[in-house]
Amino acid sequence: MPVDPWAIDTLVFSGLEARNNDSMFIMGNGSALGATSGVRPGDPGLTVTLAGTTINCSAGVAAVAYSGQGVYRAAFPSSVSPGTYTAAHATLNRIDLVYLRVWDNSVDASGLNKADIVYLAGTPSASPVAPTPAGTQIYMPLATISVLSVANGGTASVSTAVRPSTVAPGGILPSPTAPSSPYTGQFYDNGTDLLRWNGASWDTYYKVPGAWTSYTPTWTATTTNPVVNNGTLVGRYSKIGRQVTVHINLVPGSTTTYGSGNYNWALPFAAANNGCSYILQAHLLGSDRWMGQMVISPGASTTSAFFNLSTTNTRIDFMTPARPETFANGSQLRITGTYESV
Repeated sequence: MPVDPWAIDTLVFSGLEARNNDSMFIMGNGSALGATSGVRPGDPGLTVTLAGTTINCSAGVAAVAYSGQGVYRAAFPSSVSPGTYTAAHATLNRIDLVYLRVWDNSVDASGLNKADIVYLAGTPSASPVAPTPAGTQIYMPLATISVLSVANGGTASVSTAVRPSTVAPGGILPSPTAPSSPYTGQFYDNGTDLLRWNGASWDTYYKVPGAWTSYTPTWTATTTNPVVNNGTLVGRYSKIGRQVTVHINLVPGSTTTYGSGNYNWALPFAAANNGCSYILQAHLLGSDRWMGQMVISPGASTTSAFFNLSTTNTRIDFMTPARPETFANGSQLRITGTYESV
């Protein structure tokens, strides 16, 4: 069916037509005419604060998307106060909600056509949660207010963590959680890392310098698995895109058992199956110091250590409980290197 294109002289546009056209300029949500609600990234507008018990919301603009209705743009040229928050409960805490609401009579039959900032008190509870506005409502959360019980001091504090941001299509979306319906090539910033959707998973495209992640590099052997017990086994990695830099540190303790057979350690991510084997560095500190290598085979999810066969044989072979020397309490194995993940 033909539609009215924006904007041609003499054509008359309905509010729905205008809102659907506005969806073109807002980050999508995975549906054909959908959009993502939010304020502009970095915009201090529509920030909720408290002055005593009075709730205030600063001037600002937002886009409020509603399924089947396009995007409602709302601009508040001056601050708004939706009132005062409800007094604290005697013994139970509560979480309240402040949100931007749009009334559209053609959608909700409310008899109103306006936008405003609304306060909704939550229910006091031993495990309180923010309330959800009831009925057919076009809205976007701006803040929660945690109200402690009188027994806990009766104070209130504001969190704007629920307030979403939105950007133009192709923009980098600041969000603590990943977009639910990403497109290939989409970026989002979770506050620590910049991630890109590769069509199947999120790649860390940029990681804050110095930001590494801990993991447990499971220690196994080909015959009988060793057990760390009171020793320490720690792993750390940094992943930028498909490039992984990994570090493993193992210090046996007095109750560590060493198993039998060739040793392996789990990688934080499986290696790419591209025909390449990666060589990492290993250092064994025992009664002597031993320089070795770790090998990561194509598609492998573990890595193996290779050391000299003995003090008189410089050929290398798998590390075992006795090779290159007896692995014992107080020894240290250190592994560091970079490889390509899937």
